[in-house]
Parts: sequence; structure tokens; C-alpha cells
Amino acid sequence: MSATSLEINDPVIEVENLDFYYGSSKALHGIHLRFPRKQVTALIGPSGCGKSTLLRCFNRMNDLIDNIEVQGNILLNGTDINASSTDVIELRRRIGMVFQKSNPFPKSIYENVIYGLRIAGVKNKTLLDETVERSLKGAALWDEVKDRLHDSALGLSGGQMQRLCIARAIAVNPEVILMDEPCSALDPKSTARVEELIGELRNNYTIIIVTHNMQQAARVSDYTAFLFEGFLVEFGLTEALFMKPKKKQTEDYITGRFG
Repeated sequence: MSATSLEINDPVIEVENLDFYYGSSKALHGIHLRFPRKQVTALIGPSGCGKSTLLRCFNRMNDLIDNIEVQGNILLNGTDINASSTDVIELRRRIGMVFQKSNPFPKSIYENVIYGLRIAGVKNKTLLDETVERSLKGAALWDEVKDRLHDSALGLSGGQMQRLCIARAIAVNPEVILMDEPCSALDPKSTARVEELIGELRNNYTIIIVTHNMQQAARVSDYTAFLFEGFLVEFGLTEALFMKPKKKQTEDYITGRFG
């Protein structure tokens, strides 16, 4: 089962012949994929198809699970992220992540945003203040919280918490932002705000989003990859893949015949 070939020049992430195992269970099969720089790529497919597993390969979040095995290569700007010399903390700074359920720390809004800088030992208050303002503006949250930066982040609404997590991710200047179903726990209004934000962030970051929502993938992404049972079935420009898929399996999925 091979995906349609699409030439991506200057990819930020390259996946070459990737196999992934949970114990003896093979979750990903020979994935070849290139992610274009400063574009939004959606990973779609039914539950259990390997979308989130693939996403978590890129910042090595799967390392936290026992008894996994990765075969093949994942390159970030040409460098193997699974090499023994890779600094995983630095990798996770360069590839930020926003989870399905917003996970602010039980700290102030201010401290949530600069958490990554604190870990890195940054103490310059001017730099910290500037980072908080820049990141919250970047996450379209500044105007809503600028007068209560030192209040607990846990007092925010669900949609605001998710945008705070996006602000926390961009505070450390990542190259890539991973989003694992970032809107699945949000109401329609908050979902629309996050989708609008994704459109703004693509000017500065490469974004890879896992979504089970076909309409969302069509709205927010430039490219889409369709996975099924751990195989990459098709990859292409979102508009082309949704309007004129090359594989019948893709067509059946996006038209709701299965999934």
C-alpha cells in the first residue's frame, strides 16, 4: 500500500521507511512522508490507525512508553532525531506539543507561559515579560488575560486554557508545533477560535495536526495525510485530496463510507 508521491522541497521533517512497534504489535508500517515548512499538515484516519503514534514519534513522546521499538529514520532539518547523540529536551523545545486535553500547570498564567524558559535557567525579567506578551499575543489570548497574568491558569475557560497551552508551546520559539486533536474537548466557538489561530501561526511555524474531524482538516490544513491500519494510504494537497482523492480507500473514508 503506497501513498501518492508528492515532491516537497525543503521539508522540515522527513520520515523514511518508519516502522513502529508496541511490544510485538506493529502500529506503523513503512511510513514515508515529508512535512513542508511553515505549512499545516493534517493527519486523518479512523481511530487506531496510527495518527497519534506517528505524531508522538516526532518529539519522542513515545519514549515514555515501555517496550516500544522504532525502525527507520525521522530527520529534523536533516538530523536524525533518534540518534544516541540527540538531546531529547532540546528536541522537545524545537518541536512543541499541544495535547487533546488542555493541561495548564497549577500556576499563574504568567508562570505557565514562561515555564520552558524557567527550566532553561532564564532569569532576565525583561526577557520573561516580553516573552509572555509575545506568546499570549501569538496565541490570541493577551487582550483577555493581560490584567490577570498572576491569577491561576486553572481559572480560565476550556478554550482559553487550550490557547494558553499554545502560548506555552510558542514561548520557547519552536520550529514545529504538534497538535493532537486540540479542539476535541472544546465547544464550537472555542474550536473556531483555535482554528483561526492555527491559520495565523502557520506564518511562523510548521504545524502538524491530528484530527478526526474531516471538516476541520479541510478548513485548517494545506496538506493532508490519510492513514489506515498503520499504513500511509495517501498524501497530498488538502484541497486535491478532499475533492479528487487518488485512492478509492481515501474517497470511501472522507465520504463517510467507513471510519
